[in-house]
This record gives sequence, structure tokens and C-alpha cells, in this order.
Amino acid sequence: MTTPAIKVTDLSKKYGDVLAVNSATFEVPLGTICGFVGPNGSGKTTLLRMIAGDLEPEEGSVAITGGLGVMRQFIGSVRDDSTVRDLLLSVAPKRIRDAALAIKTSEVRMYETAAEKDQMAYAEAIVEWGDAGGYDFEVIWDTCCTETLGKSFESVAERKVNTLSGGEQKKLVVRALLEGPEETLLLDEPDNYLDVPSKRWLEQVIKETKKTVLFVSHDRELLEEVSTKIVALEQGHNGNTAWVHGGKFSTWHEARRARNERFAEVLQRWEQEHTRLKELVLTLRNQAKSSPDMASKYRAMQTRLRKFEEIGPPPAPPIEQNVRVGLRGGRTGVRALTFENFALDGLTEPFNFEVFYGDRVAVLGKNGSGKSHFLRLVGGDQSVKYSGNFKYGARVEVGYFAQTHAHPEFEGKTLLEILWEEHSLQLGAAKSVLGKYEIDQAANQKFSQLSGGQQARFQVLLLELAGDTLLLLDEPTDNLDLASAESLENALNQYEGTVLTVTHDRWFCRGFTRFLIFGANGRVYEANEPVFDH
Repeated sequence: MTTPAIKVTDLSKKYGDVLAVNSATFEVPLGTICGFVGPNGSGKTTLLRMIAGDLEPEEGSVAITGGLGVMRQFIGSVRDDSTVRDLLLSVAPKRIRDAALAIKTSEVRMYETAAEKDQMAYAEAIVEWGDAGGYDFEVIWDTCCTETLGKSFESVAERKVNTLSGGEQKKLVVRALLEGPEETLLLDEPDNYLDVPSKRWLEQVIKETKKTVLFVSHDRELLEEVSTKIVALEQGHNGNTAWVHGGKFSTWHEARRARNERFAEVLQRWEQEHTRLKELVLTLRNQAKSSPDMASKYRAMQTRLRKFEEIGPPPAPPIEQNVRVGLRGGRTGVRALTFENFALDGLTEPFNFEVFYGDRVAVLGKNGSGKSHFLRLVGGDQSVKYSGNFKYGARVEVGYFAQTHAHPEFEGKTLLEILWEEHSLQLGAAKSVLGKYEIDQAANQKFSQLSGGQQARFQVLLLELAGDTLLLLDEPTDNLDLASAESLENALNQYEGTVLTVTHDRWFCRGFTRFLIFGANGRVYEANEPVFDH
């Protein structure tokens, strides 16, 4: 039997009294590209961190074949002075990291003291760097930097990570892990912050690798393109657990539905048998009162019922997500938005464009082309500089979904406080609407403390309550789990109003009928179908 690349056995993790992951058991075969899916907050990152060794489980074990390379969900920092060298070292093997640290500390000490012993320590650190394979890694890093940044490692090694875009950071780390020695990789949302050309690059390099890859993603196109198996983390009544679908993402929904139906059927049969046995015990008890001959049968049936109950019921079906997005809109004038000789300063050439009531317009283009600036301006951000004219149509009320979830007006406020201040919702009504979006348990949490997926759902909830007639959505599906994204899509199909969305989600694009392309050299134009490469 082939040894699996990743073997997870009965892995469990608690946070306080909450069992976040309960006896998760699955295997990832060598050479497999495995997508990892599950609802927001179901414990995907917790499970990945236990596999990576960042978290200690309460119970269970993890076995890895061929070394493990890890891309964590948040890989760079905007708050410190870490460099490109530091970023690449963070995903290198431990011996390389230790050797680099020894060079750094001994070098500082040598310059501070100029003592012979410190000079010797520095020389020894240099030798250890070579013995550990540090110079081989510098060759790898040069390849990574040349491909992703267009410059040699030597020229960018001391560049601050916070000067790189999120997409550049992701691509640099992915390429470093693919070129590195570890045969098994864990990638936590490697596609976040990538535009579509970069996502296609990611698909290609993952398809080409001979390594085993387990990756978390909400991007349905990426999951379908590269996954040969799906690991799903399901929400359970007694903690969340995992199962493996041995096929493509496109067949996972149907397989999951059939699996849940089997769980429900087995549980129903158990409950029916339980009821039958209890009724038999009751009947025999009554008969035993009047017939001593029935007493032994009554005791035997009691024993049978007790043993049946001791074994206990089979697992209940996983908890089904039921996010119910509802968007209220209304009619506006025929023209919802008009742009005349319009240009974003330093980003686009002038263009003309009209948006009509009921349109579904996807705004597409590479990162840095001006799409989010465009949406923010239309949403009322007066700091965005432009020339030309744009105007709203009659009865247009604008609702804006921020990609970064940046809402300074919510700082320090709980969801209940925000709902009261924004929409005068008292406790019962607020809990009810939060329940529709499955964030009622976070009612007393501050907005800034929510996960990205919870913040995204709450933003959509606010759009529903506002009832705006023009929705501006900046990457609305980026942090939404699969069920939430599908619920949003269904709501947009029913929405009475106009929608403009900036998106890199190719699956989400299928629900749009017009496409405004922010292309090369600042050219903005309309296309009949999605265009992602210009």
C-alpha cells in the first residue's frame, strides 16, 4: 500500500469549551492536488495549523511524508520592517532559517565588539550557511524573484515586504515552495489578492508540480481546474470533522448531497428501531405484571434496549448552511450612471460609458489598473482624482461593499451597536437578521474582531437593510465560503436594481451580462464577454 503524503488521524482541537475540530481523519495520497473547502469559521485554518505543527491538538496525530512546506493565510506584514529575504526565509526549511539567524546575530555582535571570538563566530555561521544549503537556496530565490518581480534576488533582497502588493507576496512564496525541497505543500488561500492572469499562473504552476498539494480556497474556478480530490470540513453538532470526495469539485456538491442523505437515512432507521424497542419494553412490562411467564422476556428486552442505547445513534448529518441573502432595491431612471469623457488621474484614458437600470456590469482588469478607485469614486469617495463628468440617474441610491472591509465608522462597535445606530434595530430584530446570515453568535463581537467571511456577510446584510437601488461590490466573494457566495448570486439574480462589481472571480462573472474592461495603457472599453488578460 502506498504511504500517503498526509495522514490525519482523529485530530481534535478545543477553544475553551468549544470543540472546533472533532476527530478529523483523512489521507492525501502522494502526488495529489487536493482542494480543502468548508464554511467560514468551520476550522479549516485551525486544522491546517495543526497539520503544519503551529497548533497542538487535544487528540490525534499527523504524519507527513517527504517534508512539509507551508504558506500561511497571512504571509507578509505591513507593520514591520521585514524584507524580501525575510519573507523567503520564512518558508525555507528550519536548518536554513537557523543558519540565516546565526549569520545575522553574529554579524551584529562582530560589528559591535570587533572581538576575535565574535569574528570567529561569524565565520563559522558563514560555513554553516553553506553546509545547510543556503547558497543553493539563494539560486532558487533568484529564480523566484526574477519570475515574480522581474528582478534578481540580490537587487530586491532588502526591499521591504510591505512595498510589495499582496499578489506579489503570494506569488513569491508559492514559487519558492514549489522550487524548494519539501515534497508536500500546505497552501492557505494562495489565490487571495491575485488578479485573473495571476490566478491562471497559479493554476498552471500547481498543475505542473509533482509535489503533493493541499490548499484552502473559495475560488470555484481554481478548485475545478486543479483539484483531483476535495477534502471537506463539515459543521457537526459535536464539532467539525472532515471527509474526502475522490473526484473533481464540479461533482462534489452532488456527492455531498448523497452522503448527507445516507447519514439521514441511517439515523432515521436507528430512531425507528429505538422507538420499536422502547414500545416492546413497555408492552412486555405491562404483560409481565399479569403473567409471570413474561417477566424473563421483559428483562431480556430491557437488556437489549440498554445495549442498543449504549452503542448509541449513528452520526447525524452535517449541519447544512442556510445563509439567506436578500437584497431589496427599486426602480430608478432608465440611466443609472453616465460617464462622459471620464478619466481617473494617472490611471485611465478618457472614456464614455452608460449604465442602465437593471444592468449587471462586471468591472474587470489586472491589479493596479484603477478598478477599485473607480468603484470608490462612484460610491462617494471624494479623495479619488478624476477629470470629465459622471452623474447618477433619478432615484439612484448607492450601496457600497468594500473589498478591504474598511469601515472606520464601525471601529470599536459590536454588530448589535451598529445595527441599532444604522437601522434602529432592537435586540430581537437584530438577532433575527443576523441569524439569516449565520452570524447571530457574533452579535456582541466587534466588527474588527470578525473573520473576513463574517465581515463580508455583515456588509451584505447592511446592503439588504439599506435597500439601495445601485450596488457597488468590490470583490464581494473574496472571503465568502461557497454556500454564502452562491446565496449572494441567487439574491443578485432576484435583485430589483443595478449592480456594478469589481471581481477576479471567474465563476461569479457568469451571472453578469456587461463587461467594462480596464485594459492595458489606461484604455477602458466595453466587451461582449469577460476579458481578463488586458
